Amino acid sequence: MAHIMIVAGESSGELYGSLLAKALKSKWPDVHIMGVGGEKMSEAGVELISSISDAFGLTEAISAFSKIKAAFNKTVEALKQCKPAVLVLIDYPDFNLKVAKLARSLGIKILYYVSPQVWAWRKGRVKKIAGLVDRMAVILPFEEEIYRNAGMPCEFIGHPVLEEIESVLGSSKDFGVQGSEFSKEHRSLFKAAIGLEPGRPLLSLLPGSRPSELKRHLPLIIEFIARFKREPDISGKDYGFCMPLAANTDETRYHSYLETLKQEGVVIKKGESVKVLAASDLAVVASGTATLQTAFLEVPMVVVYKLAPLTYQIGKRIIKVKHISLANILSGREVVQELLQDMANPGEIVKELKKIITDTKYREDMLHCYRNIKEPFSGKKPSQRAAEIVIEMAGEAHS
Repeated sequence: MAHIMIVAGESSGELYGSLLAKALKSKWPDVHIMGVGGEKMSEAGVELISSISDAFGLTEAISAFSKIKAAFNKTVEALKQCKPAVLVLIDYPDFNLKVAKLARSLGIKILYYVSPQVWAWRKGRVKKIAGLVDRMAVILPFEEEIYRNAGMPCEFIGHPVLEEIESVLGSSKDFGVQGSEFSKEHRSLFKAAIGLEPGRPLLSLLPGSRPSELKRHLPLIIEFIARFKREPDISGKDYGFCMPLAANTDETRYHSYLETLKQEGVVIKKGESVKVLAASDLAVVASGTATLQTAFLEVPMVVVYKLAPLTYQIGKRIIKVKHISLANILSGREVVQELLQDMANPGEIVKELKKIITDTKYREDMLHCYRNIKEPFSGKKPSQRAAEIVIEMAGEAHS
């Protein structure tokens, strides 16, 4: 039996790993897949070597060091014992590049699926990756040229977020990916489908999936909701609130915050971000993959993000991009407002939402840009294509 290993370090990568595992199983039923991941990968038939770490940033990585080291040791042992035909690495570079170095020494074929953000910081990693990895499968259009210029076989295969949306809501023509905007009727149907009032405007709140993000963003969201409710010109509109937490969120860890949110009228939905966003009229979103998901679902948003002070100060010095949200990066300009650190406060969030609500031209320009950034992704099947690449590489490994 052939063995494939998939290594994902956090929630978004774990989702992509689960979609890839399903695609592999459908094309290659008797393949054995093992890896580092979480609940979604396990449900997709992956034998887990270790769980994901969710560490992010300097201080968070230090606190999670023992867990990361244990996961690395288990991964190393599995590589040596099973010698998979192909190792698939999903983002998570500080961990995965160490894994790649060992796999390379064992003669294992390596596919890097979902590139680290080499275009944002530590660009020197491109050469390092090129020296360790056999092939790249990237999920953002501009990444392909970066690796091809480094002499690596690389292919832009589309983004799994769009694939997830299609799997949840149906074919692309049903939810507007071809360019037709969502109607109020669409939103009302989606609201009813998740048990919310069809005629009530909905503001969704996406605080992120990492423990460090939830720790910093949940208190901010609680303060924001209180401010939003009493704001003139908004309070009379009677907005509903919904927070779709990531499926692997430990709710007991944030019990007091979540109870306060529920008392403020926030409906908590676990693992249903696509359905909640499809029902939403506005969103407050922590920077990350969720901003692309929100853009694809054509929801006007404001982006927020707070880091540990030390991580933020270091990041300011080494990150080389003007924007942090994918909607802005793909547009090449500021389409959505990004509120970082001290600017991520209730007053600034409410100010931006009021602008979205009251300025029709501003809102329509945002939605127009959303539709433009969807175009390169339309029609692509990233998990299917990634599975095909893995099978090709496995054939090479055994030839």
